[in-house]
Amino acid sequence: MKLPKLGLPRVEVSPGNRYATKAPTEIRTLLGSCIAACLYDQEAGVAGLNHFLLASPRYARDMRFTETEAGRYGIHAMELLITDMQKLGASRGRLKAKIFGGASVLGIAQEKAFLCVHEVNQRFIKEYLATERIRIVSEDLGGELGRVIHFHSDTYKVFRRFILKKATAEIEEGERRYWKSELERKRPEAGEPILF
Repeated sequence: MKLPKLGLPRVEVSPGNRYATKAPTEIRTLLGSCIAACLYDQEAGVAGLNHFLLASPRYARDMRFTETEAGRYGIHAMELLITDMQKLGASRGRLKAKIFGGASVLGIAQEKAFLCVHEVNQRFIKEYLATERIRIVSEDLGGELGRVIHFHSDTYKVFRRFILKKATAEIEEGERRYWKSELERKRPEAGEPILF
């Protein structure tokens, strides 16, 4: 396998963020239960990556995620990245995807009728990309270990490295804090009207 190109500018993407570029860049992120969608339009030379975790403790297995609060959050995360890429000249119809993450690291109890965080994240990204007709070129989802992702915007190659169990526990704690803060942020205040 050809080694990654050295000397590219590097951008780190943290949970809840995204980055799109037309310049040769190494976009890096660290994943546990979160998902990273690496999108690119070869014709326009535009690439981008987002890092999201759906703020949902669990969802029934028979729910369509595009119709849930978690789905709306995920759609928002994806649309922000796609919009950033379109501003740089990408065409939605030419986008391709490589998707990563969704490991079982948050340790939330699983019941047969419900999907847990990592399963919700995995299922959402596949449903979203299928609905938007964005072809998945490759994927590396699930398992119990975290991942480091290096996405090269000039070649559209992704270099993935699994993280040792001990280091995965540290990612788990960071993702747990992020996940809980998103749940709190989405909880309505007392007296706040809720639209149905």
